Amino acid sequence: METLISQPSKLITLADYQDGSVVSRTIINKKTGTVTFFAFDEGQGLSEHTAPFDALVYILDGEAEITISGKPVKVFEGEMLIMPAHQPHALKAIKRFKMLLTMIRE
Repeated sequence: METLISQPSKLITLADYQDGSVVSRTIINKKTGTVTFFAFDEGQGLSEHTAPFDALVYILDGEAEITISGKPVKVFEGEMLIMPAHQPHALKAIKRFKMLLTMIRE
């Protein structure tokens, strides 16, 4: 993270795709919230879970299917989606995708 402070960076290049994997890199981790970069290989995902806070997902590259409370939504490069607190959600890579996840704690 030290290399990111006070330095311009291309967000999409923070991590490469890895075959059969989900890669994550924490950018900011504070008591007030987190910002995390993810790269999902095609077919990879995160199983259904809940979070106590709203989370904003911004798709930087590719295509994801995000399911919130049983309703699947396709999200494409350049789009964002807010996952509401306490609602079960899951993510799956329809195509490889990179995203930025921002969670602000109350």
